[in-house]
Amino acid sequence: MSGFVEKPEPIEVPGLVHLHTGKVRELYQNEAGDLVMVASDRLSAFDWVLPTEIPDKGRVLTQLSLWWFDQLADLIPNHVISTELPEGAPADWAGRTLVCRSLRMIPVECVARGYLTGSGLAEYEESRTVCGLALPEGLTDGSELPAPIFTPATKAAVGEHDENVSYEEVARQVGAETAAQLRQSTLAVYSRARDVARDRGIILADTKFEFGHDEDGGLILADEVLTPDSSRFWPAAEWQPGRAQPSYDKQFVRDWLTSPASGWDRRSEQPPPPLPQEVVDATRAKYIEAYELLTGTAWS
Repeated sequence: MSGFVEKPEPIEVPGLVHLHTGKVRELYQNEAGDLVMVASDRLSAFDWVLPTEIPDKGRVLTQLSLWWFDQLADLIPNHVISTELPEGAPADWAGRTLVCRSLRMIPVECVARGYLTGSGLAEYEESRTVCGLALPEGLTDGSELPAPIFTPATKAAVGEHDENVSYEEVARQVGAETAAQLRQSTLAVYSRARDVARDRGIILADTKFEFGHDEDGGLILADEVLTPDSSRFWPAAEWQPGRAQPSYDKQFVRDWLTSPASGWDRRSEQPPPPLPQEVVDATRAKYIEAYELLTGTAWS
């Protein structure tokens, strides 16, 4: 049992039809048939959408995605049409709303890994593989891989784990040509972003992308991209394989939830408790620090 601690009621806006409440976004459709994505300040951890929001998170992640889309524009087109606020939308949607092309989304989480950690590490420790790809002996938590690898996952419903799958399974599900496009594009975008981040003193350990097809069958980069919600960013100066790495993400939240201070047992069916203010403040600061280091501009 997991999901939303308390699922929010979507805001009604004239001319927009509410389509879906995701973990951290609301999805609408406008009268032209375009999608309107509104990033919330909600935070998810351990398959739960938490009861406490992180101020500015939606704006930080939206603005960071837009910055990355610009960096990647010569590699692959993206789904963004406009950042203008729809008429009648609440003022607080400003900076966290994107008007996007409606695509036929491909039901695969396209994960690229350049370093070993997380679920990849767990599989490696059991079988010396990740998603069926054989890796050399002697790797440890935080090790850089010989080359980046494509390790896809099937998309799960809210409250369920995405499941790592083999490349062959992706080809079976979406076809060999689309699978090859997904792998090539995922690794190309990861490699570009890894180099950009490295120049700014940040290691992009892994990340996930979502793609869709437009009406002509072209592959389009969608959703958010290269944010602390979809990526592991580590400070390069502190990188030390063999241990968990410091990171620019919600690790403060995970650490507090699994500590005795929270009083919460993640194996139970009970929802997690509200976050204390110091955890909220530290998490917000990490998101903003990642934005400022990557973009080279001050958050305002």
